[in-house]
Amino acid sequence: MTHRDMTPRRDQKPRSLATLPRVSTKNRAKLLYQVQYAARNPGKIPGYLRRLSRDLILRARYRDHVSYYRAVMKSDAAKSPEAAVGSKSHERWLALGQMQFDYLIEHGLKPGDRMLEIGCGNLRAGRLFIDYLEPGHYYGIDISPDILLAAQETIVRYGLQDKMPYLTPVSDLRFSFLPDHYFTVVHAHSVFSHSPIEVIDECLAHVGRVMAPDGFFDFTFDRTEGEEHHVLREDFYYRTETLIALAERHGLRARFMEDWEKRPHGQSKIRVTHR
Repeated sequence: MTHRDMTPRRDQKPRSLATLPRVSTKNRAKLLYQVQYAARNPGKIPGYLRRLSRDLILRARYRDHVSYYRAVMKSDAAKSPEAAVGSKSHERWLALGQMQFDYLIEHGLKPGDRMLEIGCGNLRAGRLFIDYLEPGHYYGIDISPDILLAAQETIVRYGLQDKMPYLTPVSDLRFSFLPDHYFTVVHAHSVFSHSPIEVIDECLAHVGRVMAPDGFFDFTFDRTEGEEHHVLREDFYYRTETLIALAERHGLRARFMEDWEKRPHGQSKIRVTHR
C-alpha cells in the first residue's frame, strides 16, 4: 500500500476527539503554573531566566515572528545545533530522526517521492530522507541560515553529497519560488509548535499549491485541550479543532493522526491532503 492509499476518502471521518489520549489542559503561560513548576523543578529556574531575558531583548529588537525566531535559532545553534532543534543529546537527536523516518515509511514513503521538509533544521530526520529518496528529490527549507550551515555539515558527515539535496533559507512560508503541484510529501516536524497562528495560516494558505494532487502534508504541533497559549513566543499550544478548521478554510482536508500518538514524542500530528 502506498501513502496515496492512506489518504482519507471523502466519506471517511476521524474518530471523535473524546477518544484520543488525554492531553493537559493547563496553561503554561499562567504565573501560577510557572511558580508551581519552578517549585517542582528548581534546577530549571536559571535556564528559564536566561530564556526570559533573551525573549525580552529579542522582542524589543524584532517585531515580526520570523525575525524573532531566526535570532532564537542563531543563539541556540551557536551552542549546539542538535539542542537547537530540540534534542538534549546526540542519542535523542538520532532517535527523533529515526522516529519521523519510520513513521513515513510505514505510511508508504517511496524512493521516488519528492519531499519538501519545512524547518529541516540540521537534518535530524532529513539525513535519513535524503539517503532513502532518489537524488535531487529532497528539498529542505528553514528560516535559520545558521542551522542550514549545520545541515551542510550533516550532509558531509553522512556522505550524502551524491544525493544532491536542496537546502534553502526562507523568510516566509508562501513557497513562491517553488513549482506548482510538485511535492508528493510535505513534512514539518516541530515547526508549528514554535509558530503563532498567523504563520500557520500563511503556510496552509499556500501549501496546497506546491503539493501534488495525490500528496499529503504532515505537521506536528503541541496539543492542548484547554486554553490556547504560548510561552515566551517560543512555544505555542493549540487545540486540534483549531488547526483542522484552519486547513479546511483553505480548501484542504485535515485529520488527526492517532497512530502517531503511540510514539514517545510529546507532540501530536495532523495530516493535510487535497479535497
